[in-house]
Amino acid sequence: MPNCITLKRSVLFFLLLASSFTTYSQGIKGTIKSSSGEPLPFATIYVRNIETGTTSNDSGYFEYPLPAGKYDLVFQYLGYKSVVKFIEVSKGFSEVNIQLQPQTIVLRDVEIRAGKEDPAYTIMRKAIAKAKFHQQQLDSYEAEVYIKGSGRLIDSPFFLRKTIAKEGVDSTTAFVTESITKVKYSRPNVYEEEVISIRSNGEDNNTSPMEYLKGSFYESKLGNAISPLSPKAFGYYRFEYLGTYKDQDYEFSKIRVIPRSKGDDVFEGEISIVEEYWSIHSLNLKTSYLGIEFNINQIYNPIQNKVWLPISHQFDVEGTFFGFEFEYDYLATVSNYQIELNKDLDVELVVIDEKVDKELAAKLEAQNKNVQNETLAKMTSGKEMTRKEMRKLMREYEKMEMEEDTIPDVQYINNVIIDSLAYKKDSSFWQSVRPVPLSDYEIKGYHKMDSMALVDKREAEGDTIKTKQGKEGFKIYDLALGNTYKIGERAHLEIVSPLQSLNFNTVEGYNFNYELSFTKTFENKHWLEIAPLVRYGFSIEQFQSKLKTTYKFNDKSISLEGGRHVYQINPDQPIYPIVNSLVTLMLEDNYMKIYQKEFLSLKYNHKISDKYRVNVIAEYANRLPMTNRTSHTWFNKKDHEYTPNTPANVELPNTSFMAHHAFLTTVKVSMKPWQKYYIKNKERRAITHSSPEVTLSYDNALPVADAEISFHRWTADIRHSLDVGIRGRLSFRVGGGGFLAKDSVTFLDYNHFMGNRTPVQDIDVVKSYRLLPYYNFSTDDAYFTLLTHYQFRKLFFSRFKFARKRGVRESVFVNYLGTNSALNYTEAGYSIDNIFRLFRLEGVAAFQDGEYVDWGIRFGVAAFLEEMFNFD
Repeated sequence: MPNCITLKRSVLFFLLLASSFTTYSQGIKGTIKSSSGEPLPFATIYVRNIETGTTSNDSGYFEYPLPAGKYDLVFQYLGYKSVVKFIEVSKGFSEVNIQLQPQTIVLRDVEIRAGKEDPAYTIMRKAIAKAKFHQQQLDSYEAEVYIKGSGRLIDSPFFLRKTIAKEGVDSTTAFVTESITKVKYSRPNVYEEEVISIRSNGEDNNTSPMEYLKGSFYESKLGNAISPLSPKAFGYYRFEYLGTYKDQDYEFSKIRVIPRSKGDDVFEGEISIVEEYWSIHSLNLKTSYLGIEFNINQIYNPIQNKVWLPISHQFDVEGTFFGFEFEYDYLATVSNYQIELNKDLDVELVVIDEKVDKELAAKLEAQNKNVQNETLAKMTSGKEMTRKEMRKLMREYEKMEMEEDTIPDVQYINNVIIDSLAYKKDSSFWQSVRPVPLSDYEIKGYHKMDSMALVDKREAEGDTIKTKQGKEGFKIYDLALGNTYKIGERAHLEIVSPLQSLNFNTVEGYNFNYELSFTKTFENKHWLEIAPLVRYGFSIEQFQSKLKTTYKFNDKSISLEGGRHVYQINPDQPIYPIVNSLVTLMLEDNYMKIYQKEFLSLKYNHKISDKYRVNVIAEYANRLPMTNRTSHTWFNKKDHEYTPNTPANVELPNTSFMAHHAFLTTVKVSMKPWQKYYIKNKERRAITHSSPEVTLSYDNALPVADAEISFHRWTADIRHSLDVGIRGRLSFRVGGGGFLAKDSVTFLDYNHFMGNRTPVQDIDVVKSYRLLPYYNFSTDDAYFTLLTHYQFRKLFFSRFKFARKRGVRESVFVNYLGTNSALNYTEAGYSIDNIFRLFRLEGVAAFQDGEYVDWGIRFGVAAFLEEMFNFD
């Protein structure tokens, strides 16, 4: 896939570890085939007595170095009987060719009770009940990882094919990557990676599964999809018992996983559960995200005959993204597990399904009620336990663990260390340590990479002509296009392109900003920015300018800003300048209402903690009215003309004002009291939507010196987004406020609301109303706002498979505004999200006191787009 197109998505997969990479001159090699002679790609070779292993390549061939000795080898492939071989390795590579027979699956004699429930449900209820147990079963483990990935572009839009060919991208050249990593996990949530060596050619386009090493199908959610072992699984899946088979002295039940409705948030396929242990033995599951298909194969083995852990993984990606068809394949193998069991859970527990064994379950619950210690004593008091008790005890155990956690509110920790020599290993090193032979595509890709590396080396040594001479400095066109220059140690100067600020309004006509930004970072990580800005309006024939200086230190910052500039009457800027420009010039609707301000302001921001922030603002301003200066438009409508620059309002017939001075102060406190975090590379990062955000604000205007405005005002705002049930996501924003005193106010000081009269809607679904006039209901009295948005998992169109597989979502929303004059203004609407994966279409109607007043269509970027492309 070419560099110009980056595949942005969250990949749904859990990989764990991979193979030993000590170099030996002897080992084993051979092929693994089916009984009919067909090669079995990516079959697992597991060395039981040293608990390490590898896989075959896509042709069923394997070659694995081992020190001299005797080995107990297990050859495995999903759907086939395992073969155990005892091999002695001495000199050279011993050839071992294996044929695997199809697995014989038998249906057990199962008593069908009332309701004819499929026995798969009993098996899955027990596996789900024990999932948390398996998550907590290890105190820690270490392992060694070998991951190999490859990919290629299969097809592309016809109008780009020549350009792509010139870049050297074709369907016969693979993207290839290999990495060797040591991983370490510590309960409950610390995952560390040390990358020993890595090499790659081409771009993975964010398809790498490495970020999901810390994931597990025992968790409720994997990526964006609900795990079949989630407590919510029965709301998302149906299960079908396929039979039981015996392998390596264990019995496994094979279960078909069937989504109740297919889409981006579910898996489908097969999973095998270890009888009595109720852990995963293997799985073959697929899912999709934004129309891209992911297929996951995993095989688990018992480590120290106590814990079933994955030893091989196969991850295949294929799909089409904006006309680019591609495929990516990743393979991981596991070696050298070193585990430490959680002593609290080093017990064998028999899970009883109370829906089947009702009498025994009642007896056990009565017995365990007499156990005083609610957690550990119950776990060790007997071998039998109901599902209900298991879930309750694991919740209590996790709660107890969290109370002892030294880093509160941190959900998980992931640190990655890359060895300084990781990128410097040559092809001979990889040839000696690679446990899985390369395919033809991969060999071709590496040949290309090695050739490019040789050219780079010769160029660096002066053997070839360099393509660039010296450093690029200032160019005259930078004045229009912008650029950034390094002008000293830790200092940069940026020219912001004036073209990106070119807009139009009826007061200034065509206008633009010319902005510079000087930044300096100090050794103590303090930071200084000086940003002058000049603005010119062609119709008003006037320059305006302001200067902002910001100094940031620790978790605080101070900004001093002053000058003369143009601002919207609503300080929350309800209409984007570019949207206003197009609507004004094309439709002659000049919704943006502006005024001029000569001011000096001081702002202080303090991040008290990740949960609490305080902002303090003091400003002295001369506020000046402005009037329309142009009637220019692209399409002159004879029956339409621009409205005045004074907004219409139902409470204040004349919203114009005289020039006046004001001294304004604001204190704002923002809180996220239940914020959760994760730590990545020792940096703490917030988990999105893990806590509501509460904002309290107090504003006042003081009649000091020649300031004429005087009032006291409060506002409160709460917003949150959360999953509700098994069907969708609820987002809401609720707020209110009012004046405590208002001795002297202008329309500038009224409470304004985020209206919209343009066809374009903001990406934030609870930021603004859809049809509300911008200033009609602005008020100097108390108000209440409520914006709600509920995104369904499936509703109408999303009931169809073709729509769900393309990520289509449907939503309903209801917005309300309560003021003395708004007459219970209410909006109700319906939207289709993720059209072509990027866009949103809304239909909405407005009502006052229950009576219909207006309707409209709105277009926007897909809701929650930022979350879809969030890879942290």
